[in-house]
Amino acid sequence: MNWLDNLIGFFSPAWAYKRQAFRTGLDEIRSGYYDSADSSRMNRNWAANNAPAVMTDSFSRDNIRARARDLERNSDIMNAILSAYNRNVVGEGFTLQARTDNEELNNKIEELWRVWTKKKNCDISKNQNLIQMLRMIERRKRVDGGVLIQKCYTDDGVLPLKLSCLEVDEIDKDVMSPHYEGNKVVDGVEVNEYGAAVGYHIRRYSKDGYLLEEPHFVKAEDMIFVFSKTRPSQVREMSDLNPTLLRVRDITEFMTAVSVKQRIEACMSVFIKKGAADELGRGIVKSNNQAGYDGKLLSPGMIKVLNPGESIDVVNPNGQAADATSYIKLQNQLLGAGQGLSYEATTRDMSQTNYSSARQGLIEDNLTYAEDRQLLGDLVDEIYEAFITCAVLYKKLDIPDFLENKEKYFKHEWIQAGRRWIDPLKEASAMRLGMASGQKTFKQIAAENGKDWREQIEDIAEVIAYGNDLGIDLGHILYGIDSGIDSRRQNG
Repeated sequence: MNWLDNLIGFFSPAWAYKRQAFRTGLDEIRSGYYDSADSSRMNRNWAANNAPAVMTDSFSRDNIRARARDLERNSDIMNAILSAYNRNVVGEGFTLQARTDNEELNNKIEELWRVWTKKKNCDISKNQNLIQMLRMIERRKRVDGGVLIQKCYTDDGVLPLKLSCLEVDEIDKDVMSPHYEGNKVVDGVEVNEYGAAVGYHIRRYSKDGYLLEEPHFVKAEDMIFVFSKTRPSQVREMSDLNPTLLRVRDITEFMTAVSVKQRIEACMSVFIKKGAADELGRGIVKSNNQAGYDGKLLSPGMIKVLNPGESIDVVNPNGQAADATSYIKLQNQLLGAGQGLSYEATTRDMSQTNYSSARQGLIEDNLTYAEDRQLLGDLVDEIYEAFITCAVLYKKLDIPDFLENKEKYFKHEWIQAGRRWIDPLKEASAMRLGMASGQKTFKQIAAENGKDWREQIEDIAEVIAYGNDLGIDLGHILYGIDSGIDSRRQNG
């Protein structure tokens, strides 16, 4: 009750009672439509607030990122999750298929791309090729929440275009003044009136590692910021591992405790207890170590003599190893669910799966991986466009009308390594049925298997032609195709 209610209650308790009763009823009505909005005793400690993304993320981002990196360094469970994403999102990388109208130009572009993506040409530090950089980018995106890729221009290499990967730590969130008048700076990212990034304030370091006072401003057109945006007001990244960090830590600590318990139980230790000394001093055992023991740590086969009057109390928890196994399995299932993955994908435990369940889990996992594949696809698309532009400007590609028809020459596709089959026979039958019913084309199936459909057809034709030269109907033997060898022999 506030001071007004107290004052009213002093003069008219009945009136004050009615006021309080009506207020309580009104609160119940307001929160009664949704159970999750109920503020009763059961939900009283549920603290929540509505605020823009910059307010909710800024104060926690660095701490969450530091904890995620700690688990990345020290937790095998965390690395199992990260490895699952790297294997399935990046895998063996992206294979370029140029799609201009000129097939000869397509071949030149693809060959130049293969050369440029080597580490000595694409990485400004010359440490990683493009596929290795993509694996690192995917890992940092999961752990840190995002990563920056700066397009740099140098005088060496096949092309002057180079890529430099920057960690999100290098965004200077202390900058308050915008580079351009009329903009505002949000956690080191300069945005315009519509919230679009126009540049990034990047910390600079001297050769000895000390931070320089003046940050470096990089235009948005020269920087690619890879992160998952989940709110309209979001400008900076948040670690993708945030929802499951506490669970990973709990599982790790629980497994450590169980391991210590099992190690103690495995130590067949013997303690010899001696009787206490009598009043006359008979039975006194002289010892040079009355205050402590040199065997404070248990070891297998240890035999230890206790001092007179001392005894051993052993803490023996009721939990058994079987309970620990079921608990850890449950936690791993919840952990995988929190990251959008199946239990099998994170633990590699296939003991409880069959073909149908494994395939269903794989389908759902692929839908999760597709989100990051799209982000990386957008990244390599932007890199590819910068690559084509640079190649034309520096006369590596001869395209006279490039400036007038950029989109025409930017056309391309990316082919990733094909999925591994759970049951090759069933998968092959499904592909054959899909083509026969018109649900899939040969081009689609080739792409799913990580193959260029044109190259695959050329390979088939080459095999058939080689067999024909030897008088062997390989088309019929391998592919069920009548190559007409017998008819040619009859005519000859």
